[in-house]
Amino acid sequence: MTDYTLLCEQLRSLAEEERHWLPLLSNASALLYEALEEVNWAGFYLMRGGALLLGPFQGKTACIHIPLGRGVCGTAAQADEAQLVPDVHAFPGHIACDSASASEIVVPLHTGGRVVGVLDIDSPRPARFTEEDRAGLERFARLLEELAEWREV
Repeated sequence: MTDYTLLCEQLRSLAEEERHWLPLLSNASALLYEALEEVNWAGFYLMRGGALLLGPFQGKTACIHIPLGRGVCGTAAQADEAQLVPDVHAFPGHIACDSASASEIVVPLHTGGRVVGVLDIDSPRPARFTEEDRAGLERFARLLEELAEWREV
């Protein structure tokens, strides 16, 4: 079981030195990738020009552009709602950036009342993510929104 309270404390500690979104998202992706079991990708996509653009991440190479409404990330950003997907192959419009991914969780990120990106985590194990993971990652995302300086996004 993942200790999301500890992950949030570690994120807060990382932000003490630098709050600019780029190093904070970079370290947040590394923190999640190391702390979560059975994940093959952890990172961020950021809004740019009405679509999602690849941001800091840990894992294999990834899709660079994701249109709003496409795949799990584009759906989460457009609907402004977390997506917990136990079987990505059954998700309408799934974008297979890594064929090893079997399940996924995506949480939107906000600043100034608008979606600025998404936190995306993939696993090679079907049904890897639970409602507990959703709640914990939403807390992590809300803290990230609070801590990061988003001026340039």
